[in-house]
Amino acid sequence: MKKIVIAAAIIAAGAGAYWYTQHGTSSSASANPLLDYIPADTPVFSGQLKPFPLKNYLQSISGNYQQYSTDSLAELGELDSPMAKFFVSIYTQYMDGIKNPTQLLKTFGLPNEVEPFFYTLGVIPVLKTNVDQIDAFWAVLDKAEKDSGFTHEKRTLAGVDYRAYSLAEEGSTEKVDLLFAHKDGILTVTLSGTTIEPEILEMAFGLKKPTQSLAASGMLKDIIKTHGFMEDSISFINHVEIVKAITSPDGNMLGKQLTQFMAEESQGEDPLAEIRTPECKTELTAIAANWPRTVAGLTAFSSTEKESHMAASFVVESKNQAILTALQKMRGYIPTHLADINSTIFSMGLGIDVNEVAPSLTAIWDDLQKPQLTCAPLAELQAELSQQSPAMLGMFTGMANGVKGLSLSLLDYKMSTQDQEPKLESLDALVSLTADNPSMLFNMVKPFAPMLAELQVADNGEPTDLSPLLMLPPEMNIKPMLAIKGQHLVVYSGDKGLALANKLAGEKPSANGLYSMSADYGKMFTPVLTLLELTGEPIPEELQMLKDYNMRVQMSFDVNKQGIVFGSVMNSKASEKK
Repeated sequence: MKKIVIAAAIIAAGAGAYWYTQHGTSSSASANPLLDYIPADTPVFSGQLKPFPLKNYLQSISGNYQQYSTDSLAELGELDSPMAKFFVSIYTQYMDGIKNPTQLLKTFGLPNEVEPFFYTLGVIPVLKTNVDQIDAFWAVLDKAEKDSGFTHEKRTLAGVDYRAYSLAEEGSTEKVDLLFAHKDGILTVTLSGTTIEPEILEMAFGLKKPTQSLAASGMLKDIIKTHGFMEDSISFINHVEIVKAITSPDGNMLGKQLTQFMAEESQGEDPLAEIRTPECKTELTAIAANWPRTVAGLTAFSSTEKESHMAASFVVESKNQAILTALQKMRGYIPTHLADINSTIFSMGLGIDVNEVAPSLTAIWDDLQKPQLTCAPLAELQAELSQQSPAMLGMFTGMANGVKGLSLSLLDYKMSTQDQEPKLESLDALVSLTADNPSMLFNMVKPFAPMLAELQVADNGEPTDLSPLLMLPPEMNIKPMLAIKGQHLVVYSGDKGLALANKLAGEKPSANGLYSMSADYGKMFTPVLTLLELTGEPIPEELQMLKDYNMRVQMSFDVNKQGIVFGSVMNSKASEKK
């Protein structure tokens, strides 16, 4: 079992890279014939439902792609083993070609547009993608074999030739093989082992269809409709099928495999016996029904040779309206400029209605106390939770009564040298605290901070200079100002900070989110690295690669009627530096 899990992780890691970087778009969510060979009870799925413009995407990120030397790779794995050298060789061939996407696609035999799929047949991972020149891909593996001494065995199944690379340790009785097969223009990467049934391999190679397919289940269409995703790419983790597998020895393909693997590892005993009771099955099934899936999909996507932009949402689905309602009540205010990925160098916003924290957490705590669970592991967790009442939070949140959010925005900065020493020449930034009554809140805090005792803040927006209080030296050329702008207590610096503070004054707080963070890598690191170059100090290779890194990212956390939402946005432009 351990070998299967480790080997599965190898394929899953590669599939994860495919999933995040190769989102790509037939006209419906069930048109691809490959979906007919994926069982409806697959616990994990990530598929490209429309062709992804791989060449354009690689062109747009090629100048921003961080590369690692073989010496760096040596620290990540045991390069003294042929197996490790084999995978490092494949990765090195990929990294050698990333700067020239046309050559990279040619090397690996990939087309300009790809449609990769990753899913599991029970516990067995399967990765599929279309290829143009399979001989080119075999050449990549041949070179890796030559570089490592790690060789394959040729096998055939129902007319399909494939390569098998043994992942088992020498002398081990457990057989685990990494397989590469090609059929009808599709490359398949999967695993086989001593306990894997032949029909699983037939299904993985596209020789046999499952009794009920993912295409026929309508699940992908349901996910797209429920969450408003584009039809380009859909992923999910099916909590219902996973719970079914761990609570029933033969509930689905995954359950049957786990039962067999566990029996072999524990000499016939079932390590899952404690939760394979009628009580646990009933209660865990009910929990899974309330939290059925984690799903992901694109909400925006475009890609040209010069620029790629994608926005994705990861949603932990929930039908527990009591918990969702409580979490939604906690949502606070995040300034609107944080939603613009191009507006800041770095930003972070925490939206939280402090007045709702204690009652909302108490509501969640109360909901988790009922019904009284009888499944032993769940009952134990419930008993521990019952000792952790959040009611006491009300005493602490009272000090921040009326607070709706907190944000930080770095807008611009310049570095210079003085007597060979780095110097911050200028800083444009804004820190904001949003509240029902920021003036009252500030006066409440003053008694607990003696340094603020003599500080007066006008309600009309007039700023107060904080330089004397902070004792900043004049040569820093930074003048932080404190002011109340509408319902926002702000500290800003620089003209850009002032302009944004004035804009914020016209924004009325609304419950629009819980958390947001964004970063512009190029604007963040280039001034510092330029300064280091001027000082003559050696710059580590890893940092040097971040100079002129033309990429922006954003992450967010929120709650809606469908569940808990994690958002991500990535924008990358081809480097102008040749």
